[in-house]
Formats: sequence, structure tokens, C-alpha cells
Amino acid sequence: MSNTLIFAWLAWVFPLAGAVLTPVFAMIGKRVRNYMAVVFSFLAVVCTLSLAGLFLDKNVVWPLQSQVSWVTVQGSPILSKIEAGMLVDPLSIIMANVVSIIAFLIMVYSIGYMKGEEGLTRYWFFMNLFIGNMLLLVLSDNLIQMLFGWEGVGLCSYALIGFYYKDRKSDWSRYWVGEGNEAYSPSHAGMKAFIVTRIGDLLLFVGAFIIVAFTGTLNFVELQNGALSRVPLWALVPAALFLLGGPIAKSAQLPLMEWLPDAMAGPTPVSALIHAATMVNAGVYLAARMFPIFYLFAWSTGTNTLTTFFLFMAWIGVVTAFVSGTQAAVSSEIKKVLAYSTVAQIGLMMLSLGVAGLSVDFITGYVASVFQLVTHAMFKAALFLAAGSVIHLAGSRFMRDMGGLKKYMPITFWSMALASCSLAGVPILFSGFWSKDMILEASVISGQYVLFILGLFLVVLTSFYTFRMVGMVFYGESKVKQEDASAPGHHLGEAPPTMWVPYVVLVAGTIFLGVFGFFAGNWLISTFGYLVSLLGGGVTVSTSTEVFIGILSTASVAVGFLPAYMFYIKRSRNADTYVEKHGLVSSFRRFFFNRWYINRIYYHLIVYPTLSLSNWLFSNVEVNVIDGLNYYIAGAVKNVSNSVRRWQTGDMNDDLILILVGIFVAVLILRFLVLGS
Repeated sequence: MSNTLIFAWLAWVFPLAGAVLTPVFAMIGKRVRNYMAVVFSFLAVVCTLSLAGLFLDKNVVWPLQSQVSWVTVQGSPILSKIEAGMLVDPLSIIMANVVSIIAFLIMVYSIGYMKGEEGLTRYWFFMNLFIGNMLLLVLSDNLIQMLFGWEGVGLCSYALIGFYYKDRKSDWSRYWVGEGNEAYSPSHAGMKAFIVTRIGDLLLFVGAFIIVAFTGTLNFVELQNGALSRVPLWALVPAALFLLGGPIAKSAQLPLMEWLPDAMAGPTPVSALIHAATMVNAGVYLAARMFPIFYLFAWSTGTNTLTTFFLFMAWIGVVTAFVSGTQAAVSSEIKKVLAYSTVAQIGLMMLSLGVAGLSVDFITGYVASVFQLVTHAMFKAALFLAAGSVIHLAGSRFMRDMGGLKKYMPITFWSMALASCSLAGVPILFSGFWSKDMILEASVISGQYVLFILGLFLVVLTSFYTFRMVGMVFYGESKVKQEDASAPGHHLGEAPPTMWVPYVVLVAGTIFLGVFGFFAGNWLISTFGYLVSLLGGGVTVSTSTEVFIGILSTASVAVGFLPAYMFYIKRSRNADTYVEKHGLVSSFRRFFFNRWYINRIYYHLIVYPTLSLSNWLFSNVEVNVIDGLNYYIAGAVKNVSNSVRRWQTGDMNDDLILILVGIFVAVLILRFLVLGS
């Protein structure tokens, strides 16, 4: 078993090594660079699958740790010794495999999608660097080490969102994001993501500092084994809420969600990897990692102190899902629809963890969140990759420039349609149905019936915007004509195999989980059963309640599907005409399309005043004061230099006199120093 844990170290070391060696491979040849980048990501898959083999060992006792000495500070009251370590348990193994396998498939996809692009050495470097940092984040056994990966993925996200950093206006229809006053270039979107997520990171640091100040450790196992009890109750809730700030920003939850839709300015493989399947799930992962620690403290001490924390998490999740879902329902850009959907689905994961903390039977909500993370990563990555193929064909990111693509791209159509069924929660055959229903069950178990009703409404909303997207892209009159096939950015036909094979594999995976979804859910509950023995619990929802919830969720899917089918698939009625005839609907559509004006409010209250202040400081302080002082000092030195220069006449007698004067002054100084001592 100890030999197996070496793969936890190698899983993140291999991609980091691949990133470092990318420039070397580039000097050998472009093809070598491309394929070696994929090879190193595949080595990470081998390592994480080796860790998954531990699930076959019935004698394993979770969690497993592998540690080495890292930093020792003699006499320090806190953190006198920090160890670097890997934490291997069901949560980290599942998350690591989700990251590595999906990342590998996206790297394969990138060979076809990014072909002919400038700056591919930079692209492959940051992609492997991201994979390595993400696996480091997932497998670390303490918060300090995890933050190295946490910040690493943030840096890579910034670099890859702004990959098309030249911000050429000619690329507006493909590589920018938004339209009108809210159209942003890739470099702007990258900086926005970087700054907003740093706000959450600052809150995370504050929460971590509060905990370590009282406990002396940030090791997850030590905190779970009782170290957290050293934190006084008055400090625990603020610490927990501050810690939650990191996941809120990283996973794009309110009020820090506005960066993710604009992050779609990056290349589609980046959107699939970072902003659908991995980095945005890092926030959920951290929340799930800290959940047993806080839950055990709350129930073992018999205090309701942390009820506020779990309620806050649940309501943040459900409100975020509602806001982003309404935005997805009116968005005109295919990747933005998927981005808003990602925010909404992560909101459901947060909701699930929140209600789990409010229930004696926490395991249903906890497992539902993990199950939803896995299923969402698969079908959303597939949808993003398929959307990239569509954008390649249409030469545009706007769905209004698509339509009727079903006949040109049959493989992509079926892949996207089946993945959409999983996103919408179509019953029985699709994995999204099982994970979504577990979340609804967890809401009922916890007694949060208002959240349950809101969850059903979110199912309706998800079904509508999902099938609206499918209808706008693949049905109706084609906007792409045969004569456009030779136009720049157009490719009239199915994507090459290097592009469609990865998302076909992902769709096959999500259907497999759907067919065996009932058994997969039970397997997850049994796998995380060790937490039940540790934390308590055991009450489960009745079979009749499960069936009733399944019927309600299926009906909700149908309610959302019907208008989408009528307006966008069958097109028996024109959606724009219908909206124009109903003023209230038109007002809501405008309100949602403008992102609830949240983005504009942030710009007017924070961004523009900050820019005005920085411009004022530059003009009045930087230029007039700092630069003025620098020029004054430089001028004074110049004047002194000109004055001294006059002493240098070039006459030997004058030089000799100056030498003698210098020696005399030096002797006086030395004499003074000797007498002074």
C-alpha cells in the first residue's frame, strides 16, 4: 500500500515536468512538442488510476497519508514544523481521476483544435502546468501546500483566458466575449478573472490564519481529529465563512460569479478544462474537504454554531443557480450558455453540501455533491468540446450565426444532444438525472422544503436553456452556406477525429454512469461510509419518497423542454415575435440579458472609480511628485557634476595639488577615527 502512495506524488510531478520540458521539445520540433505534452498528461492518468486501485482493497483504512519534512521553524508558537504530504482518500482519488482523465482527453482534442495557432509552446506549457497544479491542489494533505496548487491554477487560468492577448478586433466574433458595452477582449477577461478570484483568495487566507492561530495546524487530518476544537466558538463561524470565500470566488458563486462568463474569451479547450471540469470545481472540492471537519465539530459539541455556515452555503448555491440559469436562458453565445450553466450546476453542488450540514443524515447530500461534480465534469466538458467544433464550422461564437448544423455534423449533434440530456436531467439513461435527484432528496431529508421547491424550479430552467441551445445550433435554417466553406474560420463538415473522439468518449462515460446510475450512487454511499462511522448519521429517505421526487423532477424536465421544443426545435412559433408581443416577458428578457445589471454595477461602483483614482494618482502623484522628485535629484547631481568637472583642467600641477589635498583629508579622517576610538 505504501508503494502505491508514490503515485500520488508522481501524478502532479509528471505534468509539471512536462510543462518545464515543453520549450525543450519545441526546439526539437513542433510535432514532438505537441505529442509530448499529451504524453505527460497521460502519465498523470496512469498515476491516478493506480490510486483508484485502492478501492479494490477491502482492508484499506481511510485516509492514507504520505509525508516528508518540509519546513522547520525552531521556537515558533505555531507551525513550528510543516510537512509536505499527500492525502489519499475516496474524495481525493475520485477528484484526481476526474481531473487527469478529462484533462488528457482535452489535450488530445487540442491537437486538432489549436492546429495552426500562434504561441502553441506557451499554450502547452500552461496547460500542463495547470494540470500539475490542479492535481497538487487535490492531493495535498494540508491547506498551506494546497494553496500552492490553488494559486498555480489561478495563474494558469489568467494566462490561458488571455491566450489571444493581441485582442484583434478582426477576431471579435470568435475570440472575444459579450457584445455592446459588455464586449470584452481576451486580455481584459483574463485580468478580470485573476483579480476577482484573488478577492476570494484573500478571504481564504484570513480564514486559514484564524484557524492556524488557535490550532497550530492546517493539516486536514489533524483538524478532523480534534484540532479544530481549540478554536473558540466566537471565532469559528467567521473563520468558516472566510474560508468559504475562496470556493465562492474560485467556483464563481455570488457575489463573485461575473468573471466566469467572460472567461469564455479563452480557447475552447481551456473553457472545457479549466472553467467547466476542473478549476471551478476546486472550490467545491475544498468545501467538501472541509465539510467533515466542520460537521464533526458541530455535531460532536452539540452546538448549532455552524448552522449559519451551512445555511449560508446552501442559499448562496441556490440563489447563484437561479441568477445564472436565467442568464443562460437568454444568452446569445454558445459558450456563455455553457458557462452560465456551469455556475448554476456548481450552485447545486454548494446547495447539496449546505443541506447535508443541516441534516443528521449528511451522507446523502455529501455524496450527491460529489456525484454531481463527477457527472457535471464529464457532460459539461463534452458540451464545451462539441461547442468548439461548432464554432470551428460556423466561424462565430453566436448561436444566431448557426442553425441547421445537424446535417453537417451528425457526430457532434448526437454527442451534444446526449450530453444535453444529462445536463437537463432526463431520467434513467443519463447520469445527471441520478446526481440531481440525490440533491433534491438531500433537501427533503434536511427539512429544507423551500430549497427543494427552488431546486425543482432550477430543473425546469435548466431543461429550457439546454434544449434552447440545442435547437438554436442544430435545427432550423442553416446560416452556414456551402459557398462559405472556404472563408476564414469556416469548416463545412464534421470535425476531425482528434476533436470528436474525446467528446464521444466523455458522452459514452456519462451514459454509462446513467445506465448504472442507481448502482453508482449506492457505491459512492458505501465508499464514503467510513465518514458515517466517524461523524454519525444513518437516517435515509424512504423508497416511496425517492420515487415521488423522481416523478416531480421528471415532470420539471418536461415543463422546461416543452417551450424550448416549440420555439427552438420544432419552431412552430417565433420566439422573438412572442417576446415582443408580451411586454413583461420582454422586460424580463432584457433584464436577464443584461446579467441582472450585476456586472455593470460592479464596473460603475468599483472598476471605473478605481481606474479614475489610478489615473488621478498617476497624473498628480506619479508624474508631478515622484517623477518631479526624480528629475530634481537628477538635475542636482548633474549640476554638482558640472561644478566638479571644472576642477579637472588637465594641467599636471593642478592634478598633483588635488592629490595632495585628498591625501591630507584622508589622513585627518583616519587620525580623527584613531583618537575617537
